[in-house]
Amino acid sequence: MAKHGDTAQARAGQRVALLLAGVGVFWVLITMIGSEYGWSMRTRAIFDLAALAGFGFALWQTYRLWRARQNDKGR
Repeated sequence: MAKHGDTAQARAGQRVALLLAGVGVFWVLITMIGSEYGWSMRTRAIFDLAALAGFGFALWQTYRLWRARQNDKGR
């Protein structure tokens, strides 16, 4: 029997967690940098959309991981 941390699903969950944390840090830093340097709202909105896309991708990966675990439950 494999340990919980050794499974492919656990590694995928860790990658999703790192992605979420990375996107969150990126978003906060870019917002702070943009306000410090006086970037236009249009420029900041581009980075906001990029962060939104990153969060959406992480949500999609989380859903896929959840579905894979649901499918494995029946086995």
